[in-house]
Amino acid sequence: QVQMVESGGGFVEAGGSLTLSCTISGLKTTDHAIGWFRQAPGNEREGVSCITWHEWPYYIDSVKGRFTSSRDDVKKIGYLRMNNLKSEDTAMYYCAARRSDNCHGSWSSEHEYIYWGQGTQVTVSS
Repeated sequence: QVQMVESGGGFVEAGGSLTLSCTISGLKTTDHAIGWFRQAPGNEREGVSCITWHEWPYYIDSVKGRFTSSRDDVKKIGYLRMNNLKSEDTAMYYCAARRSDNCHGSWSSEHEYIYWGQGTQVTVSS
């Protein structure tokens, strides 16, 4: 049984930092790209980042230079380091495993992902 569990969310002031973790079990992680998504109230879920074990990570423009995605396939943990947080980063953050082991094409589409965590809330005060 595949499980993906996010942690590390919380409340932070604007300009602060958080690191989210995604602990994975029951999955051969090297067969899958790991995506990070977020969803703010009233908004659709949006892809934030995608990372494989063999490529540089992909990011949406709004987080480039501020967020860094990484992964440890021995420990089976994905990370999303978020610096210089802004109020618009406030959302529930999810990690997910993509069907494929690359971030090509529609990496930011949630339909590309087959396993999901339950999410961790990030709240940034302005």
